[in-house]
Amino acid sequence: MCKVLEKFEMSDCRPRSLPSEQKIQCNDDDELADARRYREAVGSFIYAMTCTRPDICWTITKLSQYCSKPLKAHWMAVKHLLRYLKGTVDNKLCYKKVDNDLTLIGYSDADWASYEQDRCSISGYCFSLTKTGPLISWKSKKQHTVALSSCEAEYVALAYAVQEGVYLTNLLSHIDKGCTSEPVLIYEDNQGAIALAKDLLNRQRSKHIDIRYHFIRRELSNGKVIVKYCPTDEMVADVMTKAVTKHKLVKFECFLCG
Repeated sequence: MCKVLEKFEMSDCRPRSLPSEQKIQCNDDDELADARRYREAVGSFIYAMTCTRPDICWTITKLSQYCSKPLKAHWMAVKHLLRYLKGTVDNKLCYKKVDNDLTLIGYSDADWASYEQDRCSISGYCFSLTKTGPLISWKSKKQHTVALSSCEAEYVALAYAVQEGVYLTNLLSHIDKGCTSEPVLIYEDNQGAIALAKDLLNRQRSKHIDIRYHFIRRELSNGKVIVKYCPTDEMVADVMTKAVTKHKLVKFECFLCG
């Protein structure tokens, strides 16, 4: 990370406590930033985020959407993230030996209609093998469909999380069969999405949802996945779906990185 700061001449910058502002303000007439330099920066961030920095996951998802035509405001957001990385350059994933059995635990969340251009929602999930972290898998992703309600957005995000949970279960079964003796526990903060996942009937509010997302119900009925309610204040995956406050980032820091 120090090499990235040096490359973009931010080694001596003033640190920031958050990876992003709550909202990136930009106008269509803003002058273009250096597109090549912008893409180089985002590419460097993606490598760091994929390997060791789940706390910048949402910010990278946002910035990467403007690689084809970055504006001045987007470059300022890149510099803001560099300032945050300067202040947290020592942050990293830390895996420790535990006495308890390993159990796959996941969190799923969505930010409804947050992308103003097409009103697509942002999905986010993260998984850990212990109740205290750190994470072993995380993702922030723009949904392909436009959700008509927060319940639908959360349901689609839950489908992504269940997919990842099933994949991790299969992967861990080849490493240690003891890790997969229990079903995957996924926490969700939307009661409507949980009810929709357990409801086997097609209703007015759900009959238009793509059938591929309904495989959640099959995994629930097969006992491979358990979905439980989690209050929004305790939702770790919130970090993957929106620009969070400093309080929430500090609160989940130990679970994210260990």
